[in-house]
Amino acid sequence: MQAYECTVCGYLYDEQSAERDAEGNLLEFQNLDTDWVCPICGVRQDLFKVTESNRIPDVSISKK
Repeated sequence: MQAYECTVCGYLYDEQSAERDAEGNLLEFQNLDTDWVCPICGVRQDLFKVTESNRIPDVSISKK
């Protein structure tokens, strides 16, 4: 899975943070719903860039 980084807050969409479909499979960034936004800062998908970073995201999300 290719990683995508939010250019506003640095949130990293990768295998560790990826959304999952109904069967539990990872959703590739390009397959997310068009209304999906960054869970940290709320920006649109077009403000993400492809990255080759292996870093662990430095932001955490609490899923309630």
